[in-house]
Amino acid sequence: MQSGPWLAPGETVDLTNCEREPIHVPGSIQPRGVLLAVSEPDMVVRQVSRNLADVVGVAWDDALGRPLAEVVGIAPADAIARSASAFGDLRERNPVELILDCDGTPCPVDAILHRVSHAGISADLPSASTLVVELEPAYGPRPFSFPNTYQAVRGTITDLNRASSLQELYDITATAVRTLTGFDRVMVYRYDADYNGEVVAEAKLPELNSFLGLHYPASDIPAQARALYEKNWVRLINDVTYTPSRLEPVDLPATGQPLDLTYSTLRSVSPIHCEYLQNMGVAASMSISLLRDDKLWGLIACHHYTGPHAPPYATRAAAEFLGSTLSLRLVDRTEDEEHRRALRVRSTMAWLTAAALDEERPLTETMLGRPGLLDVVPADSVVVHLQGSTGGAGIPLAPEVTAALAAWVADQDGDVVSTDRLPLVAPQLDVPGGLVCGVLALPLAEGQYVIWTRTEQVHSVDWGGDPHNKAIAEREGDGIRLSPRKSFDRWRETVRNRAEAWAPAELAEAGELRADLLEALYARSRRVARTAITLQRSLLSEPPDPDHLDFAVRYVPAAQDAQVGGDWYDVFQQPDGATVLVIGDVVGHDTEAAACMGQLRGLLRGITYDSADSPAGVLTRLDRAITGLELKTMASVLVARLEQTPDEVAQGVTRLRWSNAGHLPPVVADADGDVQVLDGARADLLLGVEPSAPRRDHVVTLSRGATVLLYTDGLVERRDQLFDAGVDQLREELRTLWQSPVAEIADQLLARMVPDRAEDDVALVAVRLNPQLEA
Repeated sequence: MQSGPWLAPGETVDLTNCEREPIHVPGSIQPRGVLLAVSEPDMVVRQVSRNLADVVGVAWDDALGRPLAEVVGIAPADAIARSASAFGDLRERNPVELILDCDGTPCPVDAILHRVSHAGISADLPSASTLVVELEPAYGPRPFSFPNTYQAVRGTITDLNRASSLQELYDITATAVRTLTGFDRVMVYRYDADYNGEVVAEAKLPELNSFLGLHYPASDIPAQARALYEKNWVRLINDVTYTPSRLEPVDLPATGQPLDLTYSTLRSVSPIHCEYLQNMGVAASMSISLLRDDKLWGLIACHHYTGPHAPPYATRAAAEFLGSTLSLRLVDRTEDEEHRRALRVRSTMAWLTAAALDEERPLTETMLGRPGLLDVVPADSVVVHLQGSTGGAGIPLAPEVTAALAAWVADQDGDVVSTDRLPLVAPQLDVPGGLVCGVLALPLAEGQYVIWTRTEQVHSVDWGGDPHNKAIAEREGDGIRLSPRKSFDRWRETVRNRAEAWAPAELAEAGELRADLLEALYARSRRVARTAITLQRSLLSEPPDPDHLDFAVRYVPAAQDAQVGGDWYDVFQQPDGATVLVIGDVVGHDTEAAACMGQLRGLLRGITYDSADSPAGVLTRLDRAITGLELKTMASVLVARLEQTPDEVAQGVTRLRWSNAGHLPPVVADADGDVQVLDGARADLLLGVEPSAPRRDHVVTLSRGATVLLYTDGLVERRDQLFDAGVDQLREELRTLWQSPVAEIADQLLARMVPDRAEDDVALVAVRLNPQLEA
């Protein structure tokens, strides 16, 4: 077997190096014609194939360095020069029909021209390109001009235009190409996303066994071969047993590198590919590329078994024209079907988007209705968890399966998570493939999600020989190698743990739906937040207005407009004349925290109003109510009473009695401006943790003119400082403000402590014992 220039000295061809073979620079051609590389504009022969004398009658070493006219004759050289100098794409004027003088006998020859650019190789090159001239002895009727080409395929084009299905397009093309080219077998290959090929149409001699429906692995056509198919659409091997004709010199003098034969019609092919064809009993082959958006999606493969077969260039061009027409028809049909599908999906998505913004409709119910999510992405089931509600459509999934999928999706990266082989990529989930094999998921904020699933699609694939036998051949050595597989008999493989793949369009549309859902969730959360804030503020009523007390109450929401929390204050009088002060903060920052705040405020008022319990007793009863009513919340709360006996009224003093369930300590400024933080009385356990936890009362006596301040953590807490530092700042600020009216104190404290709006909600109660009140 021939070796190529890509092999190291002494290295032999095997099944691994074919994938790294630089097939665009093989350094040789197929000998059905000859090749001359000509410099421009002087038209001097710089490189030739060794078989030059077989067509031109001039030895290759005599041709090098001579003008083209001295090698092929003046008239043929002039015809080549005229075609090369004409405006437009050089290859569109191929072939240039020539008559060479072969020892006095006129020899018709087809000249196929193209240029190889030297741009980017070296700034010192004498010319920007080399003209490549390939000469093939001409066969068949001449001239085979465009009108003749069109007549040869005219009926086929009409049939393709009338075809009503993809299969008809395939079948018509296979039959027409075989009729046109005369090959024994013509097949239409279609590639999947991984470039595994399937024979979808076939026209053949009756006595040949059928390859229709067989699959061939992507490794049969390496990546570099696919790249060439996308550039040069026709490749002919007229005799798979040919001996390559080397190019001389090995490197093109203008570049010092091998000549790029990407667009050469005579380019020598991989010896392994020839062995592959011989193993199938093929004597000659031709392939025509089928492209979509300049990417290879299939091939028309032609095989001949009875010996060498060489359709002339013009016939090959007509076959290429049929392949291009088939490609266009398939693209048109595919795009039309995709356009219709996209319109249906867009219509559904528009309806869902509008419905999702209707805040009167439950979002989960909207997504699972008809039309719904299964109309956007076809699947066997879909499960959603939105705004605290979970539901599904299609094949029911057990809660534990849904939970496992949601946890797996949450651990993945990206806005759209997908796989068509879940049992293989996440075996730890232990989810049966028969139930869930494909997953397409949209992870959303706060643990919300949309998950489509597809079941396992068990199917059989008929391969043209065992695709796994490449490994066997390599392992057992060259002595028994049959490349690239041992047998081309039909070999059936059962594929498991795979679902129908998610189409790129489905993934893109799922991503768009995610954006729409996020917008709807945001709009709905804003509405809920606005409602919660309205409710929250409605519960923060104005304090009473007794003669002996001045009050200022403030509530400032956090900087995040849509955020609501559980901060609250309350001030009310009991029947015995005492005034109750309450400051509290439910754990959390959401509508649930705000709802719990409302419940705790109402419970505390009801427990306290006409009760003889001290603040500690009130908190004990409230803690038991939280447990008994299963409110499942925690809160810090400080309850205080301003109380006086008749003697204390006469003395001008008031007792502050309070109990603290995990809240910040009160701050007091006395009538002389001395400010104290009442933190010597340690706070008891938060509410909602342990209902039997002991609660204690603390008492301090205040004189007229004193100011008491209760507050929540939003006033003193910052990301960059601890509570203690914030409380110390609060004490210092109050020390400078103690003589101001109580309303001014509240406003100034907020302005100084949280000048840029608080990171958290702030509730504040300031009360002053009126110094003007006489006993």
